[in-house]
Amino acid sequence: MVKPRKKAAREQAQKLLTKLEIATIPVPVEKIARGLGAAIELRPLDEELSGVIFIKDGTPIIGVNSLHHENRRRFTIAHEIGHLILHGDRLQGVVHVDKTFPVLRRDQESASGIDLIEIEANAFAAELLMPTAFLRREFATPLDIDDEERLSALAKQFKVSTSAMRYRLLGYFND
Repeated sequence: MVKPRKKAAREQAQKLLTKLEIATIPVPVEKIARGLGAAIELRPLDEELSGVIFIKDGTPIIGVNSLHHENRRRFTIAHEIGHLILHGDRLQGVVHVDKTFPVLRRDQESASGIDLIEIEANAFAAELLMPTAFLRREFATPLDIDDEERLSALAKQFKVSTSAMRYRLLGYFND
């Protein structure tokens, strides 16, 4: 059940990239969010909270932890865009957000891999930031997943963390 949902989430990210005619890296996630009508607010949040999304006066608001590294903030924005695209119906009418509302947060629980909604948003974010089509272009020379230097360079190109790139590539080859 998880694989079809992850696949569908990745397909939605691919459709969005195609619709917006994004053909270069790094993918401009802030521009995408704003193009979808969302406002982005950077605020210092608790360390375990990366971001939130809610609707206020008809406008999606993506709150991002300003204390986190830029690459993590980019993933958080992509993750919240995933919620907007995939789970927008669950966001309607939500004005107040707190740390106990599981659908709308990016934190330890969402990273744990057990909440299907969070798994979908993570799959969407990974595809949005590190699109399969763009990764394929990078494989003209075979990649050794243990080649830290090349992995780091690839992550830098896509403006993601090395661990996010490793995880994405393992998923690309094994999913």
